[in-house]
This record gives sequence, C-alpha cells and structure tokens, in this order.
Amino acid sequence: QVQLVESGGGWVQPGGSLKLTCAASGGTFSTLTIGWFRQGPGKERELVATIDWQDRTIFYADAAKGRFFISSDNGKKMVYLQMNSLDPTEKGVYCCGAGSGVAIVNPPPGSYRYWGQGTQVIVSS
Repeated sequence: QVQLVESGGGWVQPGGSLKLTCAASGGTFSTLTIGWFRQGPGKERELVATIDWQDRTIFYADAAKGRFFISSDNGKKMVYLQMNSLDPTEKGVYCCGAGSGVAIVNPPPGSYRYWGQGTQVIVSS
C-alpha cells in the first residue's frame, strides 16, 4: 500500500511560481509511475506531468512544457513539481497519483491505483 501526501500549494499571483511536493511512503517503488494531475473547479482531472520512479523518464502535457518541471528524489521518496509562469486558468487541486506499470505518456487518471488528498493552488491577482 502506497501513501501519498501533497504539499506546497497556496496563493500566487499570475506569472508566479510554486513548487509542489508529493511525499510517498509504504509499498514498493521500483515499478511505480508517479503523475501530477490538476482538477480545476467543475473540471475533470487532467494530466500535468509523469515520471518513472526507476529510470526517471518524464512526460509533460503540452500546456506544461517549458514552464513546469517534474523531478524526484528517490532516497527521500519525494516527487516535485516546479510550476512557473502560472496562469489563473491553472488554479485547482493538484494531486499526485502512483501506479505500477502505468504508461508514462498520457496515462489516464483511472490507471493510477494510489492518490493523495491534493493541495490547492490559487492563481489570482
């Protein structure tokens, strides 16, 4: 059983930056894919970025490329999401998900077995 806890959300002005953290514990990590997802108000959960725990292969959704950066510290069992140049449309609850054998590219949210509670991001002036 993998447990995930997100942190680092908060309020930021448009154009600002935030760094989110996903702390993982329990279970076996070598086969996991970790994904960051955003769920805006009244919207479905959408993929932001994914990372393979073992070889650190990374995938970004098109909207995240060049502004968001996912990374991991396997020793600390942490996955980070650095978000830059945030836009008000990117507000929402950011969650990390984990699953074994999940595709790196465009994995559907339903393919993740484990989820954290999420951390709220507000982008507003």
